[in-house]
Amino acid sequence: MDMNRKMIFLFIVIALIAAIFSGCGSDKKTAQNKGYVTITDDANRTVSLTKKPERIVALSTSFLEPLHDVDAKVIGCPSSKMGVPEYYKDLAKVGAVYDINIEKVVGLKPDLVIAMKGMNDKFVSTLESNNIPVIVLDMKSYEQVKRCLDIFAKITGEQDKAAAVIKKMDDQIVAVKAKLPQKAIKMAILHSTAQDVTVQLDNSIAGSVAKMLGFTNVAADVNTPDGNTESAPYSLEMLVKKNPDVIFITSMGDMKTIKAAMEKNVENNDAWKSLSAVKNKHVYYLPQHLFLLNPGIHYPQAAQIMAQKIYPDLFTANK
Repeated sequence: MDMNRKMIFLFIVIALIAAIFSGCGSDKKTAQNKGYVTITDDANRTVSLTKKPERIVALSTSFLEPLHDVDAKVIGCPSSKMGVPEYYKDLAKVGAVYDINIEKVVGLKPDLVIAMKGMNDKFVSTLESNNIPVIVLDMKSYEQVKRCLDIFAKITGEQDKAAAVIKKMDDQIVAVKAKLPQKAIKMAILHSTAQDVTVQLDNSIAGSVAKMLGFTNVAADVNTPDGNTESAPYSLEMLVKKNPDVIFITSMGDMKTIKAAMEKNVENNDAWKSLSAVKNKHVYYLPQHLFLLNPGIHYPQAAQIMAQKIYPDLFTANK
């Protein structure tokens, strides 16, 4: 009988020890399942990465410089005449910016794809079905650029580098604004292509830069029928009524063609010639590489160029 009790006691001890070690193993497994980092993207999706990505494909060239600044391992991007930095020229190309070849993306076997909201959303389900993590981000405004830098830094573990880039940009913008006189500037922003002209609102790239500098967009209160927050149909009547001090023009396409279209469709009108900005020769074309494409980490340069157009004596010329 005593022997049986000893055997039962020994069995209980062994079972307890096994349970303890099993629990430790379970805890370790749970910790591993927590993954490397979890990101909430701009499509309100929660994406958990199990490890630090070493093969990133960016579906927009706007992401490339911020990714480079935090040491991301990028292996693929779209082709673009203006948007690919020299140090990424040899990356595998996955189609044009507006015509991504999703088969090429999958073929690169990335461990992370970064997609542009409003442009690449349609690829999310395909990528997920191929077990490829994808983060959808919006990067138009300056605040969104800084948010993207923060997210990329979490992915690479280089938060200090992102903080340094953000501080440098903030300081440069503060320096530009400090040079501006305390004078109210009413301005309008037109976007011209070879086919038509639209008015740019505060959420456009040029609109956000102007707002950053404290300029007043005369079209800020325009209601668009389709809810577009970046542009509205062109209205010469509105411009005459608001009579801006300055007119900025952003463009897409060959500049000679754009200027010819502006002259034909807009500038030959007597009402246009009556505008204060036109009479005082305060109509300025903005460079496409900063105001058609997202300027990204070059937002300070975009701010300086816009300010310099109005106050050339306050800034050294940008080459």
